[in-house]
Amino acid sequence: MLLSEVVEASRGARETSSRKSKIKIFAEVMRRAAPAELAQVVAWLSGDLLQGRIGTGWRTLVGLEVTPAGEPGLTVAAVDAAFTALAGISGSGSAARRQEALTELFGAATADERDFLTRLLTGEMRQGALTAIVAEAVAAAFEAPIADVRRAHMLSGRLPVTALAAKTGGVEALQAFRLELGRPIQPMLAAPGATLDEALAEFGGQASVEHKMDGARIQVHRDGERVWVFTRTLRDITAGVPELVDLVRGLDCSSVVLDGETLALDDSGRPRPFQETMSRFGAATAQELLLHPYFFDCLHLDGADLLDAPLRERRAALTAVAPTLGIPALIAPDPETAAEYFDGALAAGHEGIMIKSLDAPYAAGRRGRAWQKIKPTHTLDLIVLGAEWGYGRRTGYLSNLHLGARDPEGGDPIMVGKTFKGLTDALLHWQTAEFPRHERTRDASTVYLYPELVVEIALDGVQTSPRYPGGVALRFARVVRYRPDKDPTEADTINTIQALLPGPK
Repeated sequence: MLLSEVVEASRGARETSSRKSKIKIFAEVMRRAAPAELAQVVAWLSGDLLQGRIGTGWRTLVGLEVTPAGEPGLTVAAVDAAFTALAGISGSGSAARRQEALTELFGAATADERDFLTRLLTGEMRQGALTAIVAEAVAAAFEAPIADVRRAHMLSGRLPVTALAAKTGGVEALQAFRLELGRPIQPMLAAPGATLDEALAEFGGQASVEHKMDGARIQVHRDGERVWVFTRTLRDITAGVPELVDLVRGLDCSSVVLDGETLALDDSGRPRPFQETMSRFGAATAQELLLHPYFFDCLHLDGADLLDAPLRERRAALTAVAPTLGIPALIAPDPETAAEYFDGALAAGHEGIMIKSLDAPYAAGRRGRAWQKIKPTHTLDLIVLGAEWGYGRRTGYLSNLHLGARDPEGGDPIMVGKTFKGLTDALLHWQTAEFPRHERTRDASTVYLYPELVVEIALDGVQTSPRYPGGVALRFARVVRYRPDKDPTEADTINTIQALLPGPK
C-alpha cells in the first residue's frame, strides 16, 4: 500500500465533521491494507507511531531543506522501516544522523505526504480521529461487533493488534483475547459528573464513593514472584519503582492485577504536588522520593478474571487481597454522609471524589457514566501578556497564550502559565486580528502585549512551580471566554492564585 492512500484518508477525515463519514473513510483504507501493513495504518490514523516517541520535533522537521517528490512512491512498509531506523538512532552524532535519515525520507515524499508525516511526527494530526472513531472503523471494516472490538482493544492494550486480529481471524479472534498477566490492559476512565447528588441519584444510591487523588495512574500485575508496573499509557516502569514491586510481591496471593493511583507523600502523610509524583515516572531507577499506592480495583485474583464482575465484587476482592492498600471509600452512603466525605477529601489535600456504580463491570474508555469524578471547578480572570505563533493546524495564527495575574501592589502582571486549550477556530482568528492592536514588542515566536485584555480561564488546580515569577503554575488551564466587560484592574491577583495551592492554609 502506498503512503498516499493513508494520506488521502486522513485528508478526507479532516474535511468532514460527520462521524459516520470518518468511520467509512477509515474502514475503506483498512480493508485495502495487507495484514503486514494494517497495524501501521491503524496507528497512523489514530495519530500514533508503532515505535512510540522517536525523538523528532517540530523544529527539526521545519528546518529540513528538501524538494518534494513529484509523484507518490513511498510505501507504508518503507515509511515504517524509516521510523524504526529513526527510533534506533542514539549516541554521539545522533542529531546529524537523524537529520540525514529524515532528509532522505522527506525527499521521497510529495508535499501532501510531507505535511502528513510532519503532523504525525509532531502529534498534530488534528483530524478528529480519536481512538474511539478508529475502533469503530475497525468494526466496520471487518464486520465485527463494536463491543467485541472494544473488549479486545481493552485486553490487548493496542488497537493495531486488535485490528489485525479482526482482519485475519474475525469475531472468533477478537473474542479469544483474555486478560494476560504481564500484558497491560486499557484503563477504565471516568466522566465528569455534574453534582454529587445527581451522581448518587443516577446510581440509585448503589455507589462507591472514593477519594479522587491527585496521583499517577498505575496498573500492577503479579504472577508468582514476577511483578510488573505500568502507567496510564501502558508504559512499563517496573525498574523505577522497586517500593511498589516489593509491596505487591508481599501480598497474600499467587496472582493479581490491581488498578489504582500512586502518590508521593510528605512527612505528615499529605500528598505532595502532582509533579513530584510524576518526577519518579521519568526516572530509569529508583530515587529517594518514595511512592505509596492506593488501589481502587481488582481485575484478577488467583486465576480468576474479574473484569465482568460488578464493582461490589471487585471491591470485595481488593479488600481481601490488599486491605491496607485500598483507596478510602464509602459503600452505598446516604447523600449527607457522602457530602461530608467530599469535604473531608478536599481538606486532606485531594482533588475531590469519584462516584462509581457498584453494579458496573470494568470497561475501557469514557463510554457511559459508570465512573464519575466530582471536584471543584476553578475559574480565574487573567491578563493576556502575549501569544505564541501556532504550528501545524494553527500555523499563521496567534495561539499559545501567556497568562498573568494582577500584582496587588500595583506592579506589572505576574506570569502564571500558558495555554492553547479551549481556543476555537473563531477565537484563533479573533486573536490574530486583535492582538497586534495591543502589541508591545515581538520576537520570532511571540507577540508580547500591553496588559489590556482579560480572559476567563478554567483550571483543575494550582501547583508550585519555579518556572514562573509567582512560584505557582496553573494545572490543565483552558480558555472559557474573553471578558471585554473587565479591565486589568479587575483581574484576579497572584494572592488569589497562591491561595488555591493544596496544603494547610
